Amino acid sequence: MQVIPIDAGSGRSQVVVGAAFGEIVRFLPAGRVLVITDDTILRLYRSELPPHPVLSIGTGEEAKTLETVKSLYESMLGLEVDRSVFVLAVGGGIVCDVAGFTAATYLRGLRFGLAATTLLAQVDAGVGGKNGVNLEGYKNLVGTIRQPEFVLCDPWFLRTLPESEVVNGLAEIVKHALIADPGLFAFLDAHAEEALALEPEIVERLVGDSVRIKAAVVGRDEREAGERRKLNFGHTLGHALEAAGRFSHGEAVSVGMVFAAAVSVACGRLSPADYERIIRLLERLRLPTTARVDVNRVREAVGKDKKRAGDELHFVQLAGIGEAVVERVSIEQFVRWLSEASDRLHPVG
Repeated sequence: MQVIPIDAGSGRSQVVVGAAFGEIVRFLPAGRVLVITDDTILRLYRSELPPHPVLSIGTGEEAKTLETVKSLYESMLGLEVDRSVFVLAVGGGIVCDVAGFTAATYLRGLRFGLAATTLLAQVDAGVGGKNGVNLEGYKNLVGTIRQPEFVLCDPWFLRTLPESEVVNGLAEIVKHALIADPGLFAFLDAHAEEALALEPEIVERLVGDSVRIKAAVVGRDEREAGERRKLNFGHTLGHALEAAGRFSHGEAVSVGMVFAAAVSVACGRLSPADYERIIRLLERLRLPTTARVDVNRVREAVGKDKKRAGDELHFVQLAGIGEAVVERVSIEQFVRWLSEASDRLHPVG
C-alpha cells in the first residue's frame, strides 16, 4: 500500500493506493456519513457499501450537470444533512466530480472523501481537488477547488471495467509520463500489454507514479496559476473532441496529445523520433491516434474552454519525453495549427 500526501491551499489530502475498500471504515470519521454513488456501482457493489444512507446519480457525462447537483441538494435537504455529515463518494470520475462539488458547496462546505473505482479516477479525475460539472455540454465550466480528505484507490474495483474504461485511464498515465517522467514512459512502454491486462503489480506502479506526479504539481500550484497548466497537455483539443460526442475522455485526450506532439515537432521542440515513440505507445494501448476534426466546431469549443485567457490559450507542448512547456498562443494560431495538421488529423470545415 502506498500513501501519497497532497498539501495544498484548500486543505491536506492523502491518496491511498492499494488499500482495500473493505477497510473504508478506517478512513471515515465518527458520526453521520452520506454515500453518493451511481447506478453502476449500486448494481455491482451494493452489498459492499458501508451501512449509511446512499444517494445515486446516473452514469455518463449526461449526469455531470447542475440539474444532478440540484437533485442531490434536495435529497440532502430531505435527509436533514447538517455540517457534521461526512460525504463519501464511491465511483468513477463523474461521481467524484459531482459529489465533490456537491459537498464543497452544500451548507458552504462539507467534509468529503473519495473511493475511486475506475482507472481514470484513480490516476487523474479523483486526484487534485478539482470538482465540477459541465454547462451546456462544455467541460467543467462550473466547479470548485477543494481537496478531499482522502482518495482510496482499490485495484479490486478495476476487474469489472470494460476495456474502454481501462484505456481511458491509460491515456492519462501516458500524459503524466510525457509531461514529467521519462522513466514512467519507458516502464509503460515495456509493459503495455500487462497494463491493458491490469496485472496487479504493474497497475499499482502506474497508479502510484501517476498520483505522485499529479500530487507534486498540485502541491506547488493548486489553482493552476502556472505549473498545473502542464496537466492540460492534450486536453485543449481533447475536450473539444469529447464535447462533440465522438470520443470518450481518454480517446479524445489521446488524439489531443498526438496533435500537441505534432505541433511540438513543427516548432522544433520535440524530435521526430520521440513523436513516433509516442504514436507507437498510444497505438499499443489501443488508443486512437487519428481523427477527422471539424475545425469550426473546435474553434467554437475552444472559445468556451475554461483554460482560455481572452483571445489566447495556455497551450502545452513537449520539449522531450518527460518535459513539458506552456506557451501562450492566440486562438487563431491554434486553429491554424489544427488546419495544417494533415498527418494524422484530417481537418474539415
